Amino acid sequence: MSQVPAARRALTVLRLLAAAPGPLPASSIARALDLPRSSTYHLLTAMAEDGFVAHVPEERRWGLGVAAFEIGSAYLRHEPLERLARPLLRRLVDRTGEIAQLGVLHGAETLYLLKEQPPHHATLVTDVGVRMPAHLTASGRSLLAHLPPAQVRALFPGALVDRTGRGPTSLRALRRVLAEDARRGWASEDGHITEGFASIAACAFDHTAHPTAAITVTFRCEAHPPETWPDLAAGIRATAAALTTRLTGRPPRL
Repeated sequence: MSQVPAARRALTVLRLLAAAPGPLPASSIARALDLPRSSTYHLLTAMAEDGFVAHVPEERRWGLGVAAFEIGSAYLRHEPLERLARPLLRRLVDRTGEIAQLGVLHGAETLYLLKEQPPHHATLVTDVGVRMPAHLTASGRSLLAHLPPAQVRALFPGALVDRTGRGPTSLRALRRVLAEDARRGWASEDGHITEGFASIAACAFDHTAHPTAAITVTFRCEAHPPETWPDLAAGIRATAAALTTRLTGRPPRL
């Protein structure tokens, strides 16, 4: 147990370096973490011996090492997001009887990572690995609604594409839609991707309150009239909140 404080300090150093735009001087690390400078040097040296940090002697700075990269790569290989979300999506399918999907932003597109559906359900174009314009999908808009305006502007510098003649066609129109999505906590689309199908989505957040992934339910329009959408959205929001908890995340402050 005597090693626990040292382990926590090492993890704190890794988090600090991961959040920094580049390598940092040891003095900056010591100051940011409120550690004695001598202890910081000893800690960095020990971490460097195991490859978790690397010293750049010409700059007198410290950055993340190869071992940190290996752990990050292993995290991605384990598909943690999909593994954490899959049982939640299955329960959502059981409750709604509709298709549930997990999506993330990939530039200006929605990338679908996971899909769960009840038996004998209609096939959708939005399958695992498929990308769709984020501004047309409920999942994409639920994520975009929580991004800074400047980032949204950078993602959509020109005219917006459409698939079915529906959905926002300009950045100004998209901003109005996103403001409403952010206010109510969920997004929806009606025939923007496929005629006759609608979707409702809510997003999960990471530990910095950044939108990480979206939970979406897609259904035939006649199965759920618009007046029933708020009740359906409540269950989707609860599922997204459960994923946020699994990610040790937190929602943004309103």
